[in-house]
Amino acid sequence: MILIVLLGFVIFLLINIPLAFAMGLSSLIYILLSGKITLGIILQKVVGGTDSFALMAVPFYILAGELMNASGITDRLIRFSSTLVGHIRGGLGHVTVVANMIMAGISGSAIADAAGTGTILIPAMKKQGYGSAFSAVVVASAATIGPIIPPSITMVIIGVATETSVGKLFMGGFIPGICIGLSLMVLIYFISKKRGYPKDERAKFIQILKAFKDSVFALVMPLIIVGGILGGVFTPTEAGAVAAAYAFFAGIFIFREIKLQKLPDLLYGVTLTTAKVMFIIGAASLFGWILTFEQVPKLVSQAIFSISNNKYVILLIINIFYLILGCLMETVAAIFLTAPILMPLVVALGVDPVHFGLIMTVNLLIGTLTPPVAVVMYVVNSIANITVEEFIKELTPFLIILIAMLLLITYFPPLVMFLPNLFFK
Repeated sequence: MILIVLLGFVIFLLINIPLAFAMGLSSLIYILLSGKITLGIILQKVVGGTDSFALMAVPFYILAGELMNASGITDRLIRFSSTLVGHIRGGLGHVTVVANMIMAGISGSAIADAAGTGTILIPAMKKQGYGSAFSAVVVASAATIGPIIPPSITMVIIGVATETSVGKLFMGGFIPGICIGLSLMVLIYFISKKRGYPKDERAKFIQILKAFKDSVFALVMPLIIVGGILGGVFTPTEAGAVAAAYAFFAGIFIFREIKLQKLPDLLYGVTLTTAKVMFIIGAASLFGWILTFEQVPKLVSQAIFSISNNKYVILLIINIFYLILGCLMETVAAIFLTAPILMPLVVALGVDPVHFGLIMTVNLLIGTLTPPVAVVMYVVNSIANITVEEFIKELTPFLIILIAMLLLITYFPPLVMFLPNLFFK
């Protein structure tokens, strides 16, 4: 019976039925054909899957990202980043990475960061002689840092799906996110040196001070969010509301770049995005419950253990699985469908849930760059006006770096667990 459900799910995807509907229809077919479950389970699981306090953070972080881009925070952070690293060979590439590392502490969304920095930096890089595809790849690769350095919408969803502490997941992302950013900057330097890409003049201290002054209200935002969580002032969910409120206050009263007449359109966009996410979560909760009911997690565990009992080999298999899945499925659905199945397996191997949460996060973010389901790639391609083929050609060295960092995170747990163990006893 479960094979019919899975086959139906694949067929629905192949004929371009939206993911949430594909999961919902497959689940309905199973319920009608099996005769084991009443139709009432649909309402119970769909509503139950979205009825979570932690998921309330999702619309707030989406709103914070939109307000950040609308309020000029992105532009100020880019100018400040330029004074710090613009003088290095490939200056605007380094500015992109640093700006995304700072913005990661605000929005928690790779798409928001890619759109925000890409709109400004891709035209600027092209104007200075950088290749269009290179510019797009730099922005897209740097945007993957957004959901790794806290706060992170992806980690909130992983926390809900696996009942793992969102606060610990947030702390676990700091060091890996910084390491990924630094590794991308090293790669950008060598490529820029080889191709002769330009660099800016070293900023004088007074210029750095002025840029810092202009962006100070944006720079303290991540400190407020993370400091409040660590200090116990508010939960990671409540931090989303704080981030959105701060971005609104800064945009209206400090930077004065958000026009009140534009707020309805902005809020409509946030509502639409949130509804899509929640629709996917609800359908994935039902579909995932059916897989569990049919003991698919047990079958998957047996299949993996039949290949090897070695923890490191199994983690490699899981990484390969997620890298492929990230190419084919939207992040939210991938988490809700696979995390409840694989989490018990890796915990039995002695892998900390927080560590595995970061492994999932990095894997699925790499998937946002690789087609066919590559949302970040499509965002930057539309800005840079390039084809998928041009993007993939430039992506190769960046993909190698990201996968190398993924393996480091996988096989060197202290990189992830140091801060959670330090702050959460």
